[in-house]
Amino acid sequence: MMKILSIDQSTTSTSAFLFAAGAAPERLFQRDHRQIYPRPGWVEHDPEELLSHLRAALARGRAAGAEVWGIANQGESCLAWDARTKTPVSPVIVWQDNRTEADCSALAAAGHAPRLRDRAGLRLSPYFSASKLGWCLREFPRARALHAEGRLRLGTTDAFFRDVLTGRFETDVATASRTALMNLRTLDWDHDLCALFGVPPDCLPAITDCNGDLGRAEGLPLCASIVDQQAALFGHGLRRRGESKITVGTGAFALTLTGAIPPTAEGAALPTVAWRLRGHPAQYALEGGVFTAAAALNWVRELGLFDSFDMLDAFDPTDGPAMIDRDLVFVPALSGLGCPHWDSAARGSWLGLTLTTGAPQMVQAVLEGIALRIAELLAEIEGRSPVAEPIGLDGGLTQNRWFCQFLADVTGKSFARSDYAERTALGTALLAAEARGTGLSLPRTETLFRPQRRYPHALRRFGSARALVQRWGEGG
Repeated sequence: MMKILSIDQSTTSTSAFLFAAGAAPERLFQRDHRQIYPRPGWVEHDPEELLSHLRAALARGRAAGAEVWGIANQGESCLAWDARTKTPVSPVIVWQDNRTEADCSALAAAGHAPRLRDRAGLRLSPYFSASKLGWCLREFPRARALHAEGRLRLGTTDAFFRDVLTGRFETDVATASRTALMNLRTLDWDHDLCALFGVPPDCLPAITDCNGDLGRAEGLPLCASIVDQQAALFGHGLRRRGESKITVGTGAFALTLTGAIPPTAEGAALPTVAWRLRGHPAQYALEGGVFTAAAALNWVRELGLFDSFDMLDAFDPTDGPAMIDRDLVFVPALSGLGCPHWDSAARGSWLGLTLTTGAPQMVQAVLEGIALRIAELLAEIEGRSPVAEPIGLDGGLTQNRWFCQFLADVTGKSFARSDYAERTALGTALLAAEARGTGLSLPRTETLFRPQRRYPHALRRFGSARALVQRWGEGG
């Protein structure tokens, strides 16, 4: 019975799980890392801190008898480092960071957005890695010096980890599709896009499958490496066109499988690589993201509006009208707006506060605002591709039944919430198991949420509030 170590290196923590056929998954390790905010709109991680947590997780896995391992990464977060010493020469610039907003706006004004959409399928946004990597080379003298010496490496966090731990400077094709530097049809770095963002192609990692023989670290074969959202999609057992999942963690991200042909770059939902398994063609998906989901709840908790997440379990979807029907709205644009608006200037806000509004009402409005943003992005995806029901649902916030039911009600769709929440780790383990030709069963238990109530005016009211915060962000 093969034991597989699956590491989820996420935005807020590093977690490790042990999987084996016929056995319940076991959490071996979990450690949070610092969120660094040097300026408004800037979000960073310490790469050495992340690496130390990863090493500790690997050590725990080896001690528990793991025979292979896999890793899921943050996606668009990236950095620069020295090829020879493996020393970082920049912080990890996190996917939430918007320091390159002016750079992206300038490229858009110069007419480059259509070329990016045609080749990479993505938008000119600081969310993606390309502008961040160009910024690293431009702004860090040590990065420029290393480039002149032929020693600079640029990449997403997984490429850094794999380079340091396995000695192979590589990234997987799904993660590469999140950089805005990879051509979605050729599945290789696009030299024109690299030139557009000022990223030398020779500083980028080789692109691999999402599973297979990916090297060894600490004596353990690396058999899977993939971006976290795609790992969660795989972990739901979804393999057919139209099957979808939504993960509600720090942000909320929806993915809908579209098959072996890249979707066109029309509309606001973005085409991406779902995965490419060893020996098989790539599979594609449409993706949409809400940049602030559980992060908004953590924020209001830090403000003192509630003490314990148990308070959220007390909300009853059958107990009176929703806050949106009481004209209290929260727009969770604390890191700007993702799909379908792509407005990094938008700011979060409550609207409709009165002297009778209390903390519980404000917190409930936050939960509703997250669900309503998900409803917006789901409607955008459905306009491009069929969305099969039930939709897979996972992530920490989905453990709140009130939230799941409200989401079903405002979207009018059925959701299957996984009773095993760690679908990212499970998907990574399944990819590793497939690479090794061994079986690993899927936890099948789930809770189904069907629409029960109608909120006919909710999306219109929310849209009006969202438009207000967008104008506010523009200074209007």
